[in-house]
Amino acid sequence: MVLQYTDSEMMVVEASRRLADGERVLVGVGMPNLAACLALKLHAPNLVLIFESGVVGSRPQRLPLSIGDSVLAENAQVVCSMFELFNFYLQGGLVDVGFLGGAQIDCFGNINSTVIGPYAKCKVRLPGSGGACEIAIHAKRTIIMTRQDKKRFPPKVDFITSPGFLNGKNERQNLGLPGGGPREVITNLGVYEFNADQQMILAARHPGVSLNEIQSSLGWQLNISGDVPETQSPTAQELAALRELDVEGHYLGSAA
Repeated sequence: MVLQYTDSEMMVVEASRRLADGERVLVGVGMPNLAACLALKLHAPNLVLIFESGVVGSRPQRLPLSIGDSVLAENAQVVCSMFELFNFYLQGGLVDVGFLGGAQIDCFGNINSTVIGPYAKCKVRLPGSGGACEIAIHAKRTIIMTRQDKKRFPPKVDFITSPGFLNGKNERQNLGLPGGGPREVITNLGVYEFNADQQMILAARHPGVSLNEIQSSLGWQLNISGDVPETQSPTAQELAALRELDVEGHYLGSAA
């Protein structure tokens, strides 16, 4: 039997697989939260979910509506102020993984969520950083989750809201940014990692996705040598657990 699934489900499942048991993960609502909860349910029972609102070790019994949803405090290990969370947990180096997204991501993993176009005369003004810049700077590694198209993946972001590897060549390290920077970029087409020059490289493509489709959805030329492996399709167990988490399909929609 061939399992049917959406590209959103593929993204969440792949992200969940990259979380290890015992890691402390700063998540938001939506697909990052689904990925963390799926990992918690299937292979990482000691995963520590952290939310910007000041909740550590959350065990939500239903899908939260926002980071301020009271369900996040149920059975949590710690409930504190946002100041304490950012000052003692994030800036204190206690966050292993941070999930990020944005309007634009470039080949060095820099994220723009501030403006589209020149800052002084922008075409679109976006919500801004929130806690994303702090997460990008301090988390031991970040995972970026977003859908892929040329507008979202330009050669250079219009504004660096949250730093990845800046211009590469160890610029991040030379500036003394304490976190490890982006580790993976997970899209609806595939998974990217970063090479020794701190540039994105295609690590895997999702089942049925061609290299031409991936390249045509990027704003720069990928350097691809040899065969690129496919990610593993979601298993029946992963899909069942995931759909139970988002039973109304708020973030996943319906299966293909």
